[in-house]
Amino acid sequence: MTRIFASGSTSKPVANDDCQRTALPDFVSLSDGKALPRHVRVAIVGTGFSGLGMAIQLKQHGYDDFIILEQASEVGGTWRDNTYPGCACDIPSHLYSFSFALNPEWSRKYSPQEEIWAYLRRCTERFAIEPHIRWNCTLLQARWNEEEQQWHLTTTRGQLTAAVLILGQGPLSEPSLPAIPGIEEFQGTLFHSAQWRHDYDLVGKRVAVIGTGASAVQFLPQIQPKVAHLTLFQRTPAWILPRLDQPVPAWRQRLFRLLPITQRLARARIYLRQELLALGFVYKTDLLKNAERLAKRHLYSQIQDPVLREKLTPHYAMGCKRIVLSDDFYPALIQPNVEVVTERIREVRDHHILTEDGREREVDAIICGTGFHVTDTQIPRCVYGRTGFSLAETWQGGISAYLGTTVAGFPNLFLLIGPNTGLGHNSMVYMIESQVAYILDCLRVMDRRHVQAVEVRSEIQEAFNRSIQERLQRTVWASGCASWYLDARGCNPTIWPGFTFTFRRKTRHFDASSYNLVPAAAPVASS
Repeated sequence: MTRIFASGSTSKPVANDDCQRTALPDFVSLSDGKALPRHVRVAIVGTGFSGLGMAIQLKQHGYDDFIILEQASEVGGTWRDNTYPGCACDIPSHLYSFSFALNPEWSRKYSPQEEIWAYLRRCTERFAIEPHIRWNCTLLQARWNEEEQQWHLTTTRGQLTAAVLILGQGPLSEPSLPAIPGIEEFQGTLFHSAQWRHDYDLVGKRVAVIGTGASAVQFLPQIQPKVAHLTLFQRTPAWILPRLDQPVPAWRQRLFRLLPITQRLARARIYLRQELLALGFVYKTDLLKNAERLAKRHLYSQIQDPVLREKLTPHYAMGCKRIVLSDDFYPALIQPNVEVVTERIREVRDHHILTEDGREREVDAIICGTGFHVTDTQIPRCVYGRTGFSLAETWQGGISAYLGTTVAGFPNLFLLIGPNTGLGHNSMVYMIESQVAYILDCLRVMDRRHVQAVEVRSEIQEAFNRSIQERLQRTVWASGCASWYLDARGCNPTIWPGFTFTFRRKTRHFDASSYNLVPAAAPVASS
């Protein structure tokens, strides 16, 4: 049996001993020749859009005393790790980039993974971020020391302290396997789409695909022509709209290079068009009926078989789950070597998958397109705040953060793409840049007022979270379906229930009155 997948996590907080506590020296030097510093002003975790965006803006604003901890050996985050066939963005390319580093070279309306990853590597080089990165450096534990008013970090490369800790590892970094009896005993090849086995030849194989989310909808049409037989196990069909992808003409790329203002205007137009979707998601869900009719026309035009049509027709409100864009998914499903199975999987056996109707299907490989641990990620288990409790323990009653960025009990800790900053309609890069601006303004306030630590007041965080959850109850995400937006209690700690420009307005300036500020200790005068 060959397999590759990350071990699953649960939403239940764990005891302190479950986090690794490797005894490591203060200085560890690896083959890249760069040792960990003993202390930095800012430590950032991750080099995806969040971590890189934060690092670039720190440097642009004169903050040079920072380090980025990256568990891999290259930048890119989810766009480095997800290399499955057909992987691409579902937000138009010109909006899916930093506002301070537009890319006139996008080849298509929707950027493929290779181009997005290359873009992040170019940004790293252009803004000279690489010297700040420590590769193959996983954060094992972070503890706030109240006496010293700083973070103590333990990594796989050693230990250091930091005045400020910024978690930028992102919510789509831990693949989630389905909880199916026997799946770990499967004797064929098993892997998650986020850990694609490029060394495994699918040609002529009997392949099972579990899941019909955004990833599966992208990779299934790519592998269908290669395999002998493909069985798609679908629990809930997705609402699928036409993708209408197309190349960006060479003349337009030249225009964007010569007159960057034209690309900014194009970006603004895309942003406003995407932002209008929030009207249906948040404020007037009846507006989504027109989109549902469009999706059904798309389905009916490509699927003629009434039985298959019914299998692929969603019976929940559009937007309650993630909307998917595709032009080639439905055509792949009508090919003679594809079967769509809606019976629930009862068990995985050595070389078979058994469904509830008692039927066994022999397969050589199982590919899981089953998403990520979003509301139950690992890192909150190993970040300990002022009271000695971990983030996971603090969130046992529900995940929340003020503006998705700060958490009471965790001084000088900032989250990028934290709770309730996710979107169903627009670019996450816009949200990331909003949070980055908020954190930068916080650092400026700390410098100006000689503040050593900031911690959001618990009553401010609670009031903010209460208002967010109340607003979510009136949105499409509370219309009754089960989705990865929800936690085990049915609450939604994932989505921002409103326009993105509203979030930007709230994060434009650091609101010091919402925080407890600890003044910096006065320097001891020399005798």
